[in-house]
Amino acid sequence: MRTLVMGDIHGAFRALEQCLERCHFDPSMDTLIQLGDVVDRGPQTFECIEYLLSVPKLIAIRGNHDDWFHDFLETGHHTNSWKHGGMATILSYGERMKEPVKVIHKLDGGSKTSLVEKDIPLSHQQFFTNQSLYHIDDQNNCFVHGGFERRLPFFEQPARNYYWRRALWLEALAFSEMQKSNQTSESFQMETKFREIFLGHSPTTNWGADQPMHVLNIWNLDTGAGHNGRLTVMDLDTKEYWQSDSMKELY
Repeated sequence: MRTLVMGDIHGAFRALEQCLERCHFDPSMDTLIQLGDVVDRGPQTFECIEYLLSVPKLIAIRGNHDDWFHDFLETGHHTNSWKHGGMATILSYGERMKEPVKVIHKLDGGSKTSLVEKDIPLSHQQFFTNQSLYHIDDQNNCFVHGGFERRLPFFEQPARNYYWRRALWLEALAFSEMQKSNQTSESFQMETKFREIFLGHSPTTNWGADQPMHVLNIWNLDTGAGHNGRLTVMDLDTKEYWQSDSMKELY
């Protein structure tokens, strides 16, 4: 029995399949913690959600892209933020409609399309409603999509911090560089302390890597599946990880 942690999928079902095949995922035994951003950019959001719904021991964390989709499910309105890959999600669900999806009209800050809430299977709607903002395990490991404000108590923060805020990762990177150059003798302070923190949201491809990055006690598992990188799944205990082929090879 293992706990496996997976980074941002972004509609890349082929990558999801590869990762789970390569790590020999056993759904009857293994727990899968998925760090959010299942949707957008890649062409197979529908298939990704269908598979994740079949995993008995799934812990699904909400990402900012997932939150945009959840907004659509509640309002029928595609926010302006959906220009960051949201059309791929619309088309993925639209493939199951009788008529091609069309943009009906532009709204202030977004748009409305012929895809409506009832076109999304109820089980999928429930998936997005039930995603967690974060998960803390019995070893005091923290799993969150974006991060949090480290100077505030963890459990007292606005919901948006958990799936949007990148400062924790960026500050950890900067602090690590200061340590390496002997520019600081202080410790990296957090109001709420965790054993290890696992996050996504900030693609490691921004730092020239398509592999997980580890800084201080923080692991970044967004290895660029929403861009030209790879999808990653990691064994929580051993830190062994498995990756898909690159998105260029898969799509």
